Amino acid sequence: MSEGTPCKVVVTGAGGQLGSALAATVPPAVSLRALGRADCDISNPAAVDAALDAEEPQLLLNAAAYTAVDRAEEDADAAFAANAEAPRVLAEACATRGIRLFHVSTDFVFDGTRSSPYPTNAATAPLGVYGRSKEAGEQSVLDSGADALVVRTGWVYSHSGQNFMRTMLRLHDSREEISVVSDQVGTPTDAYSLAQALWAAAARPALSGTYHWSDAGVCSWYDFALAIGEEAHALGLLQRVANVKPIRTEDYPTPALRPAYSVLDKSLSWRDFELPPTHWRSQLRAVLTRLKETAYG
Repeated sequence: MSEGTPCKVVVTGAGGQLGSALAATVPPAVSLRALGRADCDISNPAAVDAALDAEEPQLLLNAAAYTAVDRAEEDADAAFAANAEAPRVLAEACATRGIRLFHVSTDFVFDGTRSSPYPTNAATAPLGVYGRSKEAGEQSVLDSGADALVVRTGWVYSHSGQNFMRTMLRLHDSREEISVVSDQVGTPTDAYSLAQALWAAAARPALSGTYHWSDAGVCSWYDFALAIGEEAHALGLLQRVANVKPIRTEDYPTPALRPAYSVLDKSLSWRDFELPPTHWRSQLRAVLTRLKETAYG
């Protein structure tokens, strides 16, 4: 695919936040076929072969994933089926047909022990089942022989679906106080921002390998929760804002360990995708505006 050239693209994971964002931001030159779980079982080689032979795309964007981080600790088979086996099946099918493949991975492939942004070549060391399943998936894609690009991201949210922002809006509206961890640091990522980055990469056929994408800046979950309340109140989405109380990770134990620091180095993506960085708080304002325009209730 090159800029201005018509291209047929298949997106898997059409029902998710990223899949929906990819459909909403599709470039004019792209003919998009969005496949959900009911359309194609991407862990089934025969189903994938049939779908790709029917659609004959030049590019496959895999936005499907098992993202229930805590549930994965007790449901490893399902996590590995979606996050490791399915990408392997897709990659092998794409390699056979000469289809370019984009696969979305996660900051959870890192252990969070750094204190500066993770470059793309940093050693992976996932802390839990979810991270290990995603690590296996991206490795399968890169080893497949397909013309592949892996994009790691983190803290993805959108105006629709179930995500941290939507949860915080509900809690701000219904509680006097919210307790949120302040010692896990990363960068929120608007699903539309990620989608636009993927489309920018798609227009540059020479790109392959591993890239990182999130919005610019750094914050804790506490900072993010505070900003959600302030920005939503300013836009009239909330009549009141709850008090946000910072707590430590140990005060809010979860089945899965999470990296304390998962900021990604996006400098290569900003250069190669030719997209300037936008701060996460500006993107949050844009997402909340989108929510208001779609009659949040």
